[in-house]
Amino acid sequence: MNENISPNGEAPLSETVSEAAITAALKTVQEPDLHRDLVSLGMIKNIKICEGNVAFQVELTSPASPLKAKIERDCRDAVMAQVPGVTALKIEITSRVPTKRPMGGKVLPGVKHVIAIASGKGGVGKSTVSANLAIALAQAGAKVGLMDADVYGPTIPMLMGLEDEELQQVAVRLPDGNTVPRIVPLERHGVATVSMGYMVPQGQPVVWRGPMLSKVVNQFLNDVDWGERDYLLVDLPPGTGDVTMSLSEAIPLSGAVIVTTPQDVAASIAVKSLRAFQRLNVPILGVVENMAYFVAPDTGKAYYIFGHGGGATAAEELKVPFLGEIPLSIAVRQGSDDGEPVLISDPDGEMAGYFREAAGQLARQIGIQARRFQPLSVM
Repeated sequence: MNENISPNGEAPLSETVSEAAITAALKTVQEPDLHRDLVSLGMIKNIKICEGNVAFQVELTSPASPLKAKIERDCRDAVMAQVPGVTALKIEITSRVPTKRPMGGKVLPGVKHVIAIASGKGGVGKSTVSANLAIALAQAGAKVGLMDADVYGPTIPMLMGLEDEELQQVAVRLPDGNTVPRIVPLERHGVATVSMGYMVPQGQPVVWRGPMLSKVVNQFLNDVDWGERDYLLVDLPPGTGDVTMSLSEAIPLSGAVIVTTPQDVAASIAVKSLRAFQRLNVPILGVVENMAYFVAPDTGKAYYIFGHGGGATAAEELKVPFLGEIPLSIAVRQGSDDGEPVLISDPDGEMAGYFREAAGQLARQIGIQARRFQPLSVM
């Protein structure tokens, strides 16, 4: 019997392997967040067939997407179950960060998404979370910037090991032919950064009023050569003061992330920050609960030092995503003090995994916002 003939005597199996058949099978695969099939979302690219060998690409909305394994598995299962004659299947997972253009403000050329990282109060580890989220996104393959807008307490230079560095200016030629001065971000661990900490001597306080705060925010946005960036994370001062207002008015934000600790007072203030961003028409991408618990290194027992579940409760109250919880860790504190965040000092450790998971969930929410509310465009 000819091996290429199906058991019921129909057409050769190799003839059933067509682009139309592969596409039909992939139409049964749903994108888990948007509940639409991958084909109609334009996520299937470059289908190639050679006899029974099939290859195609699946284009996700972020290189940090936590859905890679599930989507690849679902695609493989659908094709192998529905298309007879496939002898080999190669699926390449690629990514292209889609662009959302919210209303209002001036768009930063080359920057796809600006994300505010905020907290209701100080002392919750917001800057540490910002730095590690930025590094996690960069390690996944995204182009990332980190703007330290916490003018009164700029800590990003120390966290990134750049506290002895200074910003430089270069002349940049604009498309219209004019040449203008631009600040060059300092880059480390794959993340481009700017901070007031690069501009004032260490230990020198910044004593400024509202108008000057607004000016520095606009300078960091408009006078910095950010280049091409998938994500620009903005580490805001605690609360909802002048810097937050200036940022929301100056640039269309893709969304905001609120960092809190589990304790009731921190979660209560976090809810107020969430509501403030909602009043400014800024989408809430989610809540991160930092210092969620402490695991004793000698016994492995978890201690909920600051209470339990405050971040999840705040997210549930306002019906926004909960991006994850980050334990209190000596390794995170040590890495922050040394200028080597835990994703660099211990990239394979458990704490690095927590930050990668939170960064993946953040990228996922940004992708949902961009897909759901705006057409996709390539920058």
